[in-house]
Formats: sequence, C-alpha cells, structure tokens
Amino acid sequence: MNNLKYTVIKSDRQYDEYCKRLEVLDMSGNESEEIENEIELLTLLIEDYDRKHSRFRDLDPVELLKSLMKDHSLKQKDIAEIAGVGKSYISEILNYKKMMSKEVIRKLADHFKVRQEAFNRPYQIRYKQNKKPFRKSRQKV
Repeated sequence: MNNLKYTVIKSDRQYDEYCKRLEVLDMSGNESEEIENEIELLTLLIEDYDRKHSRFRDLDPVELLKSLMKDHSLKQKDIAEIAGVGKSYISEILNYKKMMSKEVIRKLADHFKVRQEAFNRPYQIRYKQNKKPFRKSRQKV
C-alpha cells in the first residue's frame, strides 16, 4: 500500500506544515482539478484540527487577526490589501475602535483559511475618552 500524502493532523508541527503547504498551493494560481482537490483536502484537515483543538476560541477577533499577522509576517497595509479597505480602517480595527464588516470578515477568513465564525464574534469597542466635554462654539450675532 502507498503512503498517504496527507493524514489526519496530530500535532501543531504537522498543522503548521499543512497550513504552509495550503498557502503555497493557494498562491500558485494553478487551478487544475488535482490542485483544487489537494486544497480542499488540506482545508478540511486544518478545519478539523482547529475545531478539535480550539486554536482560536480563546482569542477575540482582533487578537486572532494580530496573531495571524505575526505568524504570516504581515503588516497593516497587507491586511488592508487583502480586505480591500483602507489602512486607517484596519488601524481602527486593530485598536478596537471599529468592528469588522461582514465583507472584511469574509475576505480575512478566505485568505487565512479559517471559518468566518473566528472573526465574526463580538469584541469590546474602546471609545476615546475626551478630557474636556465637546462644546459648540457660540456665534456672535
């Protein structure tokens, strides 16, 4: 019997190897049926491992994004390109000033090969505290 190219993931090391392989295949641009089947199989194996080992459950969506950025050596500008939004929007997300839109969630999940639910969870927005209350200027008549 031939050795299987892929098996059920049993370690973090194997998980990392499969994730790297999936990224290479995804970026290759090769859309042959064989490559598409390999991508589909790797995605299933990775999602199964994620589900069983709750790799992302402890992280809120912003922490998850920061972790993925670090793991993939990505900067805010890279995430902005992936998500199709401006750098300032990503900065506001990373600083807990804005929620992720449905479109951003979908694009990030597709790019990082994770379930959308990983990014589509509530997290606390931090509002800037002004030292002085806002006052309307008085107009002279």
